Amino acid sequence: MENHFYKSTSISLILGALLIIITMVMHPSGGSIEHIIKISKTITIAHSLAIFSLPIILFGFYGLTINLLDKWKLSVLAFIIISFGLIGAMFAAIFNGLTLPYFLNQYSERLEENIEVLKPITNFSFAINKPLDYIFIVAFCLAIMIYSIIILLENKFPKWIGYLGVFIILFSIIGGLTGFIFTSLTGFRIFTFSIATWILSSGVLLYKSDK
Repeated sequence: MENHFYKSTSISLILGALLIIITMVMHPSGGSIEHIIKISKTITIAHSLAIFSLPIILFGFYGLTINLLDKWKLSVLAFIIISFGLIGAMFAAIFNGLTLPYFLNQYSERLEENIEVLKPITNFSFAINKPLDYIFIVAFCLAIMIYSIIILLENKFPKWIGYLGVFIILFSIIGGLTGFIFTSLTGFRIFTFSIATWILSSGVLLYKSDK
């Protein structure tokens, strides 16, 4: 029974990582209100896929958490932090990926006379999105750091996956200290592809686990 549990959760991690990669490949760049309306279908599809992937990823991390349980139960702390990060990602996707395109599309036929009202609303939506992105980024950094330290100390997985996690976190810290903007599309893609690589690798190792 336990072996089947690790198999199913490992598949969830692998599938979740692939969905993250697909989402970021599809994710269009932002722009003016006219541009957002023009690509609203693509924005909606990409963010709907992102929201769909979140519970799959969370279930996968649940299996990883159980597998990495130590006497301090720190993997549970990592799981709770991951949950907060995914909630932040969900709200960011809802606000900017679903609500904003839907709202702006209602004014697509009378955009010029409403543009002065729509601009502050659009800017406010972007302002909400930025702290939610940082909640996601910081939560994943903390959680992956905890998981990686457990892996390095407990020897339950090959050490290289732990070192990979530490490298990603150090890269993120250096990027933050040097002014790298992780909430831009390029910055967010780099960070997301990095953690997707770690999640995918962890899923493969969990699948091969003998526990």
